[in-house]
Amino acid sequence: MTPTPRDLAHALFVPMVFTRDDLFDRGHTRRSISRAVDEGRLRRLRRDRYAEWDIPEAVAHASAIGARLTCISLLRMLGVFVLSSSETHVRLRRNRSRFDATHARRCRLHWYDGERDALLHVTGLKEAIVHSLRCQTPRAAIATLDSVVHHGLMTMTELRRLFDVLPPGFSAILNLVDPTAESGPESFVRLMLRTLGVDYECQVVIVGVGRVDFVVDGWLIIECDSRAFHEGWEKQRRDRQRDLAAMRLGYVTVRPLASDVLGDPASVQYALRDVIERLGPRLSGRRGTQLRKNSRQVPEKRSV
Repeated sequence: MTPTPRDLAHALFVPMVFTRDDLFDRGHTRRSISRAVDEGRLRRLRRDRYAEWDIPEAVAHASAIGARLTCISLLRMLGVFVLSSSETHVRLRRNRSRFDATHARRCRLHWYDGERDALLHVTGLKEAIVHSLRCQTPRAAIATLDSVVHHGLMTMTELRRLFDVLPPGFSAILNLVDPTAESGPESFVRLMLRTLGVDYECQVVIVGVGRVDFVVDGWLIIECDSRAFHEGWEKQRRDRQRDLAAMRLGYVTVRPLASDVLGDPASVQYALRDVIERLGPRLSGRRGTQLRKNSRQVPEKRSV
């Protein structure tokens, strides 16, 4: 069974990196620590930092320079949607006397002057979210927040409290959060449709077709395909059967690829605009009203 983001959070936010004194408290001696390192039962990350060998590499990388994993690197490990990055995002205390600049070249550094964290390997979830807002475009940041609430890692009430300590300019992002989005590409497409100023419904069940991601102006179905959920011939076959069933009811279906939605959103938005402008006059109006009667809105999911 695939672990949920909440399962991953429970596994990640526990002690994983230890000082020598931590190991002494656990019953180790200097000799037993050296033996455990030699035998591969313990991994020495840097001076006075140890971990078991199955520690995630991103966490080990952060700990190797005396930092803590944060921002999009931590959120990705939890299964939250973030845009991809080749860098490991870490938080580091300013003016550190022991700092491995060589390893840090592959890191995005978030400096801080605050108190020590309870854990040596990661920051808290709230701090990682705040960092992610500054490291991503507004559209990607909204998609990340959608994902955080959708997966039950934070409620909308908790999210609003988090924004109380942020500069006022961030409030525009909070106002666009919608936890009904089930993926990052869905969040991106929803924001495109808002920009286009069209009427749309999310997560709509159509009799004879099933649930679809979006219905625009009562006639256009948009499904946000991604390789993770749509690879394999059997899934493709089912999707084509659904598209044919929708076509018989008068709907037009488009399936922009997640790689295009995330990698070239402007082109996808222009394409959707052209489809709506060219086909809309022929398919909306009275016919669109009739099509809406064939669908019903799925109740909004509540955050956990």
